[in-house]
Amino acid sequence: MNNLKRTIAIVCGGNSSEYGVSLRSAQGLYSFFDKEKYNVYIVVIKGNRWEANLNDGTTTPIDKNDFSFKEDGKLVMFDYAYITIHGTPGENGILQGYFELIHLPYSTSGVLVEALTFDKFVLNQYLRSYGVSVAESLLIRKGYEELVSDDEIEERIGMPCFVKPAADGSSFGVSKVKNKDQLAPAIRKAMMESPEVMVESFLEGTEITQGIYKTKEKTVLLPITEVVTSNEFFDYDAKYNGQVDEITPARISAELTERVGKITSHIYDILHCNGIIRIDYIISKEGKISMLEVNTTPGMTATSFIPQQVRAAGLDIKDVLTDIVENQF
Repeated sequence: MNNLKRTIAIVCGGNSSEYGVSLRSAQGLYSFFDKEKYNVYIVVIKGNRWEANLNDGTTTPIDKNDFSFKEDGKLVMFDYAYITIHGTPGENGILQGYFELIHLPYSTSGVLVEALTFDKFVLNQYLRSYGVSVAESLLIRKGYEELVSDDEIEERIGMPCFVKPAADGSSFGVSKVKNKDQLAPAIRKAMMESPEVMVESFLEGTEITQGIYKTKEKTVLLPITEVVTSNEFFDYDAKYNGQVDEITPARISAELTERVGKITSHIYDILHCNGIIRIDYIISKEGKISMLEVNTTPGMTATSFIPQQVRAAGLDIKDVLTDIVENQF
């Protein structure tokens, strides 16, 4: 029976500041997968070094020609790649393009969708054209900072505002700016993570996040999580160092819950997503729902939002992952 199992690569690591977070997500996924159904290996990517973790605790290089490796002298070929890289190359379409070239099914959306969702500014403009409410924003490119003055930012975006890397999968480099004097250092900080920086208007309200996945047979909208932090915003410390309360299901009305779910499902379809995604929103006091970000490789540690929401829905994460894998075959 063993040779009838599909062989799965949990692909983690990457080249961003969230390398360590990705490794933790991979460990989470490894613990979640149904080992009766799948042979599962963790593959760590760092620059040009690609290695598979073997069961005996050693590592072995991946052959990039076909994403295979050798174990005990035998060639191991993967049937499927579950990508859990936060940042480049797993969240921006680069790795997806490689898997397309070698015809290996993978867990995320396709090349264009990944590139689009990775660039927050471009994504906002795209979804705005479909009627999705997003914050006002403008783009500043490295080497062209003088094209946008501090006065123009204050006039068009207002204060306070957020300055963040436009094309980066992490929480690093994000600043909440309260006056013009803070703009230049915030832009420099963001440019350490990305050559393009987005300046975005501040939206006041309740921050929430919702996971979703669709298969050929069904749509699974996960319970909404309310994100409450005493920090200035949901930054790296809030996200990964416990400086946050995550309340699932969120303390919002049934009517608002239904409206958020419709928007989440609509965005999934607009983008033609694949696998699990998570969408972050702000709900204003007046009940306006604005999209903040689409996360196509959400964290998958035991305490991450998606596993929390899966538990709150009364589902087994093992079955959810099986749904997602088998939908490709």
